[in-house]
Formats: sequence, structure tokens, C-alpha cells
Amino acid sequence: MSANQTQQARPVAIVTGASGGIGEATARALHAAGYRVFGTSRRPPATTSPGVEYLACDVTSGESVKAAIGEVLSRSGRIDLLVNNAGVGLIAGAEESSLEQAKSLFDVNLFGVIRLTQAVLPTMRRQGSGRIVNISSVMGLIPAPFMALYAASKHALEGYSESLDHEIRGSGVRVVLIEPAYTRTSFEGNVYRADQQLEAYQSARTNAEGVMRDAMKVADSPELVASAVVKASTETNPHRRYAPGRAARQVSLLRRFVPASAFDRSLRKQMRLPA
Repeated sequence: MSANQTQQARPVAIVTGASGGIGEATARALHAAGYRVFGTSRRPPATTSPGVEYLACDVTSGESVKAAIGEVLSRSGRIDLLVNNAGVGLIAGAEESSLEQAKSLFDVNLFGVIRLTQAVLPTMRRQGSGRIVNISSVMGLIPAPFMALYAASKHALEGYSESLDHEIRGSGVRVVLIEPAYTRTSFEGNVYRADQQLEAYQSARTNAEGVMRDAMKVADSPELVASAVVKASTETNPHRRYAPGRAARQVSLLRRFVPASAFDRSLRKQMRLPA
């Protein structure tokens, strides 16, 4: 078999936000697992991973998404896996963000996922197979004081993903969620700041920022999350959700089984909020 035939025989994956962090680790892991990997980012990555083919793609632009998917299809002829990883954060009181800022965050974290998903589904349906793996967060399961809009975008992603999975499962396509806890990435570099900081929230917001800094010191590695993505992508009968890492599994279990009042008290204590 020629090198070109070998490349054509490999399953094809697209990973958004592949210039660093979870996306970069996932692109490497999928390549090692035998995928032909296309990694996308808004700007060319500072460093590249061997074997990964990089494309420019702004997930907030329908035209950019259409062009990127078209390029993948022109090179490979198929799409077997989409990993929606591109995302941004926001540390702010919910009242501190304008509606425009909220829309900007949702445009990446939710509507970007929808744009990519709608762009690949016709191809996956024609193939009769495909998988879409969406990078969510434990904050898609629990409240997140001073990250309310970020949590809202992930809660929305959870509802969208689970509902879509039921709609398209009959076509041979599955949608799976990955719900990591704090992960050692460049997340803080992709975090919006409130466009109007209010004095009423100054102390509590500072505490929340401190909680995040402390959590990042002991956070899971991007490679741990990437390993969960590979598992979710390759299992014949995938779970609906994967919680990579001890902290993520603990949060998932506590949210399901701990009484709401006890969970509320524990959350406020962790976030250094008054009882």
C-alpha cells in the first residue's frame, strides 16, 4: 500500500483550538491512536505537533468554518471525528458583564460548537458513521460563582449535546461530552475580564480568582483529558459523559448524590463566600 493510500485509509479527525492546552494534547493523542488529524486555531500555532495538519478557523465565523471543513474534505474526502475544544472563559460577577460580552462568550463556547457540528453532520450522515466529542466542564454540572456566564455556556452545551445525540444516533453518529475539572492549560490567557467591575463584588471576585489560581497549581494535565477524548472517540458504545481525573469524578458524583443544601454549603466554603 502506498503512503497516499495509507493516509486515505486512516480515520479523519478535526480538533478545534489545537494551538495549545487540551486541543494540542488531543491532536497529538489522536495522531498516536491512528487518526489523520486536522488541528484548527484562529492564528497559526507558535509550535506544531508532528503529523498534525493545521488549518486556520475562526469558530465565530460561518464562512471560516465552511472554508475549513471544505479544505478537510478536499484533502481527505471524509470526516470521522470532530472534537469541539475551542473555548474562552470569563471571571466576573454575572452583573458585571454587558450583554455584548455575554454574547461574545456564547459565540465561541456554544454557537461555535453549533457551527462546526452543522458543518460536519451532512458528511457524517452520508458516511453512516461519525462521532462528535464536545469539551464541556464540571461547571456544566454545578454552579460557578463569578464564572456564571461561562457555566451557563457549558450548561447550554450539555443540553445541546445530549439532545442532539438522540436526534442523530439513528444515522450512526454519536455525540459525547468530556467534563474535565481544572486543567493545566493556557485557560487563564483566554479568560475575559468583566467590562464593568463593580465595587460590590470586589472582595468576592478577588477570592474567586484566588481559588482558581490555587486550583491550577494542582490541576490535571491536558494529556489526561486527551486520553479521555481518545477513549470517547474509539469506544464502540461510548458513554454519554466522561469525567477525566479524580476531581472531575468527585464533583460529578457529589452533584448527583449529595443533598442540595449540603452541596450548597460546601460550594460556598470552597469559594470563600460567607455562609
